Amino acid sequence: MLNLDAIANEPIDGLTKGLPPNIAPLPLAAIGTQGWHLLRGDLPFPQAVIRDSALAHNHAWMRDFTNATGVLLAPHGKTTMAPQIFAQQLDAGAWGITVATVQQLEVCVRFGVRHVLMANQLLGRSAVREVVRLHEAHPDLEFHFLIDSEAQLRLIEAEVRQLAPSRRLTALLELGVPGGRTGCRTATQALELARAIAASSVVDLSGIECYEGLQITGDSARDAEFVGGLMRAVKGLALSCDREKLFAGPTIILTAGGSAAFDIVARELPTQLSLPVQTILRSGCYVTHDSGFYDRMLERVKARSGGPWQSRPGLQPALEVWAQVQSRPEPALALLTMGKRDASFDLDLPIAKWHFRGGRNTSVQRAPTEWKISAMNDQHAYLRVPDNADIDVGDLIGSGISHPCTTFDKWRVLLTVDDEYRITGAIRTFF
Repeated sequence: MLNLDAIANEPIDGLTKGLPPNIAPLPLAAIGTQGWHLLRGDLPFPQAVIRDSALAHNHAWMRDFTNATGVLLAPHGKTTMAPQIFAQQLDAGAWGITVATVQQLEVCVRFGVRHVLMANQLLGRSAVREVVRLHEAHPDLEFHFLIDSEAQLRLIEAEVRQLAPSRRLTALLELGVPGGRTGCRTATQALELARAIAASSVVDLSGIECYEGLQITGDSARDAEFVGGLMRAVKGLALSCDREKLFAGPTIILTAGGSAAFDIVARELPTQLSLPVQTILRSGCYVTHDSGFYDRMLERVKARSGGPWQSRPGLQPALEVWAQVQSRPEPALALLTMGKRDASFDLDLPIAKWHFRGGRNTSVQRAPTEWKISAMNDQHAYLRVPDNADIDVGDLIGSGISHPCTTFDKWRVLLTVDDEYRITGAIRTFF
């Protein structure tokens, strides 16, 4: 159970992006009791919102998937950096939370997360010292970081030895791929590093890590071959390390799994060794899903998984960004009041999904499929429409996004809504 009182009681006012101007400060927890409605003009635009029903559905979907496949989940916290959502993920059965930086680790620890993976290399004096401080201050904290070189190991050892902590640090050896990001490039190099970690006076080897996500193409046959091969390499390395008794803990962690091919990881990575093995997925984007890249990838996941996963409803897009039509300067063009400061654009541009006109509609309408956002500036989006499109200045457009990570980081507070777009609460981020 996380302690979220500090978030609930944090005063929020009209200087916060997305809240009504000139409102008196109120606790974040009180936002859902103000009677605000997205479609009634109570709020400024643009506005990023999270649909409660879709969020709850996605928690349940991933819980069912991990239970069915027998793997654990440590969702990547960088997706939302929202302890309120971390709490929901843990309540839904997640083993812990994954982070990318020591600052993100600090956020987790402050609000009570006690199982944390850092899917990144620990490096730098201040970062190492902060990890040691947190380790010493919280004896119940289980924290694992990545190592992929003896040079990194030596730098960590030099810092830790000066501090003489009472607890040893725990590290996952990262296995990479040629041309990829971080990680040892060969099994021979990785095994030599594993021996060096096992011989360290301050760091224990707790498992093996890899990341397959950057190599995913959407070609299911090719992706299955690549990811399956990488998982076999991880298991082979783990077996070699196990034979030499290089793992130090009571369990061995094997972890992989971004948000695009986690089904292959769940099928291919589990294995048996001389100690109990914890197979941990790190998928993060599932929690709000999206309307673009990950929605396309999920169709591949369902097809590969077959059986009930192919026929049952999949993950649902929970995150939307709403904007007004501020100008109709040409018949085939409408300018929206949102841009790169408000919504992700690194994988796909936002997708116009909903249209609402106050005074005419009582509920949102599906936007025609030919309405396409073609470009964005910092504060504007270019919505291309047919010349005779029924769209006017002041209308509201609700957009789905692609890659939730780079939408969350643009908002300090995101409002939550029910299916009628009544405001039910607020989510605080810590980027």
